[in-house]
Amino acid sequence: MFTGIVEELGEVTAVEDLGDAARFRLRGPVVTEGARHGDSIAVNGVCLTVVEHEGEEFTADVMAETLKRSSLGVLTVGSRVNLERPTAVGARLGGHIVQGHVDGTGTILERTPSEHWEIVKISLPADLARYVVEKGSITVDGISLTVVEAGEDFFTVSLIPTTLALTTLGLKQPGDPVNLEVDVVAKYVERLLGDRAGAREAAQ
Repeated sequence: MFTGIVEELGEVTAVEDLGDAARFRLRGPVVTEGARHGDSIAVNGVCLTVVEHEGEEFTADVMAETLKRSSLGVLTVGSRVNLERPTAVGARLGGHIVQGHVDGTGTILERTPSEHWEIVKISLPADLARYVVEKGSITVDGISLTVVEAGEDFFTVSLIPTTLALTTLGLKQPGDPVNLEVDVVAKYVERLLGDRAGAREAAQ
């Protein structure tokens, strides 16, 4: 489990095409400290498994399905990425519960800067809109954020200077894709209510 509190802004140093998958080498001195084969690291919100670790770099294999469903497929050498290690038991939950399982991708639509923050408007896939509510939580490229406005096909978030300086959202421009993970609690509630309604219909 992750919390959406990005630990560092890493960098892609190599990309190898494996046909039905890809192998990424990424640099991240913070997240590689003490890393071992089989450990999990979230890369732009996608939970990946460490295959190899050497110095400040690690490699991870990404299968075709993940490349298709996330924005990892557009990464190239030099791309900056958000990195986060799993939350340790007993640690503070600074963001919200994040699984590292991307639900879909959105696109940066607009950036509106102000004196102390910046409003970013992001497109929202139709099948995810029902899980996004104003003042609710959403994960964008692995960053735990609060929804400011929730429309039918978009949402907005307000970014403070720290988020702009230390994550990819300070670099992304209109037209760039981002990974989205909605609040898992909302999905569980929907499933439970659906099962309950189905059971009532079957009993009638």
